[in-house]
Amino acid sequence: MFHNSSHKKYWLFDSEDTVEQLRCKANMKFRNKVLSSGKPGVSESLFLERHEEDVLFRHYERRLLDFCNAFKPVMPKSVVGTAIMYFRRFYLNNSLMEYHPRIIMLTCAYLSCKVDEFNVSSGQFVGNLLQETPAGQEKVVEQILEYELLLIQQLNFHLVVHNPYRPMEGLLIDLKTRYPPLENPESLRKSADDFLTRAAMTDAGLLFPPSQIALTAILGSASRAGLNMESYLTECMGLKEDKETLSQLYDSMRRIKSLIKKYELPKPEEVNVYKQKLERIQAEFTTSSNNKRKRGYEDDGHVAKEPRMTEEEWTDEDLL
Repeated sequence: MFHNSSHKKYWLFDSEDTVEQLRCKANMKFRNKVLSSGKPGVSESLFLERHEEDVLFRHYERRLLDFCNAFKPVMPKSVVGTAIMYFRRFYLNNSLMEYHPRIIMLTCAYLSCKVDEFNVSSGQFVGNLLQETPAGQEKVVEQILEYELLLIQQLNFHLVVHNPYRPMEGLLIDLKTRYPPLENPESLRKSADDFLTRAAMTDAGLLFPPSQIALTAILGSASRAGLNMESYLTECMGLKEDKETLSQLYDSMRRIKSLIKKYELPKPEEVNVYKQKLERIQAEFTTSSNNKRKRGYEDDGHVAKEPRMTEEEWTDEDLL
């Protein structure tokens, strides 16, 4: 149940500011780590600013969504949602400068398939990298496996994600059985599904319970169809006399819709500039430290084998 879950206890935050502070802290942690290393030629201008990291994050998150949507066999929505949430959680406490999002996004998708019991082999998984050769696909598998334990560790071993898709199904069933004014609840599904996809590309899942996101999707779909479902909240959900809870619910729904309204895809020209900057940082500062951490903890004395393929040897174009 969500109310007793690690999702609620550890991965729901009280405000957008709190989430942004964590990301700023991760950015600063990497900067300080490199600056304190004493490596010659290091200056602040080499690093990605927070807004530059955000541009790249949104770019790679979109690539992750595109990869999952094009996946064969068809990837269930819950698996896609879990992969995206892993990606968001990982980069709350880690900088893109330290761990390249290109391999982290694939590792998130691969781990999500395993956790949500969507049974695909590693060969099937990388077979969806359509532009890559078989030999290249095999090397990508090696990279994913090298990063998998690191990802699990950075998620604090909290691998169960509560997505809004199941609550939405529950709401549709409830509307069919307890809300006669709505003749065809299924007519709300497509628009609500689209809303949940857009919500997944924001911090909504880090700020609100999945049931509230699902309810916002359903009510928003009804509103776009010219339907007023306020009586569902007041009568069927028993909130008519609980003005405070109803007010808080409306406030949460407004905030969720605001997050989606504010979302913008990054500009391609910005992405290209910041990607070049990221590649320089990766080449200069991250190789040796990452090789020690891919398979697990920093302090367990385990040193991973040298990877046979660096992240720079394959590109974004291999993802689709």
